[in-house]
Amino acid sequence: MNNSGAFTKLRPLSLLRQLSNCFDSTCLQALSNSVRWSIYLEQGKITYATHSVEPFDRLERHLRRLSHQIPLLTSEVRVQARLMFEPDSHNQLLEYDSNSRSHPPEYQAISWLVSQQHLHSTQAVVLIQELVKEVIESFLLIKEGTYELTEPLERMPRICRLDVEKILERCQGRLQNWQAFVPQISSPYQRPYLLINSKIEEKDLPKLQPDLINWMKGFSLCHLATILNQDEIQLARNLYPYILNGAIILHEPDPPFDKLPKLFEEQSLFSKIIPEIENTTKELNSTINSYPDIAEENISPVPRLPQISLPPQEKFQEPTISNNINPASQKVTDATVTAQKAHKIVSVDDSPTILKEISRFLENENFSVVTINDPVKAVLSIIRHKPDLILLDLNMLGIDGYELCRIIRNNSIFQKTPIIFVTGNKGIVDKVKAKLVGASGYLTKPFTRAELLKIVFMHLT
Repeated sequence: MNNSGAFTKLRPLSLLRQLSNCFDSTCLQALSNSVRWSIYLEQGKITYATHSVEPFDRLERHLRRLSHQIPLLTSEVRVQARLMFEPDSHNQLLEYDSNSRSHPPEYQAISWLVSQQHLHSTQAVVLIQELVKEVIESFLLIKEGTYELTEPLERMPRICRLDVEKILERCQGRLQNWQAFVPQISSPYQRPYLLINSKIEEKDLPKLQPDLINWMKGFSLCHLATILNQDEIQLARNLYPYILNGAIILHEPDPPFDKLPKLFEEQSLFSKIIPEIENTTKELNSTINSYPDIAEENISPVPRLPQISLPPQEKFQEPTISNNINPASQKVTDATVTAQKAHKIVSVDDSPTILKEISRFLENENFSVVTINDPVKAVLSIIRHKPDLILLDLNMLGIDGYELCRIIRNNSIFQKTPIIFVTGNKGIVDKVKAKLVGASGYLTKPFTRAELLKIVFMHLT
């Protein structure tokens, strides 16, 4: 099968349903607003789905949710998988996305986690099911673009096959729930900021948990929900009264998440494509704070897999806070809640420009940042400040980053502290050397605020 076409008004629902009635193996690739969706089908079932906007960020979020039930999915394992399989550059990622004959890199990472027994095959089914649903939700929002159908040259190691109709039903139900917050919330990647100037009675607004207050500093609704181990829609429901009252403002999604289709742009389309789905609210409530059970009618797993029942996750209890908010007297600005700074970050670099940018990016988000411009004196300063995360330039005068990282790691206090190299080096040799001296990851120059926050999300939240 090798077909392509252009559309001015895409009917993604109809297209997927048509493909579910086809028994060929194919990859549907759709391109819209520079984002590429890839949906892999085998005998009318979905085996995987991805899109080109931060696929490893998406994988990290869902792995972290599973890690509450799977002790083997430690932070170190997740970072290792990312370092091994994430493309070094956006251009390399686009090469993968534009060539459906290759396995998606994050799917390779999932297969590796299974092969190394960090993840059981039945747990991988749960993971893939959730990844596919998130991708299909955004796919259903596309209006215009191009698409093609190709036959993959390499057959992916199949972990599961998902029923298209069941996936569509779940995605439509969630999109319908998001519509309750339109137009105030137009994307799950919008970033909430809490404005403080209290004197509202507790009865007027629902209480927010302190963890949410601490992390409402530039992370999107999607990322906040992962940090708090909540469902995104439940989090939006908790914040919605504050948004209506002006106590919380929503900033637009950071690039590249701003390229994904918005919820409110499709309101008229929803009334046509979303049927009445019974028990949507009941289903949503049952999935909050945990992954849903694997339904037999939804998934066709690989034959002869031993079944593992995942333990139910403990219900998240929402603590209360004493902070109350008066939106009427607060002008909408970039000001955020003046809560205690959640984490201390040390940045070591002999470039004042880089240090200034890192401070600006992070201190605006309420992190405590210590900058060190003399690498020779860095070790003593790091011991004194005892940071939660260290950003370390590789190429500095007097001592190189590899040697400094080795010295820091030899101190027992910092054996578990994330150390991130800030560098323009992208070669495989540099990655191997970084791993040998105990580095936790890479931040490639030049970097954006969103990329810096992504590192924080991976290692501190």
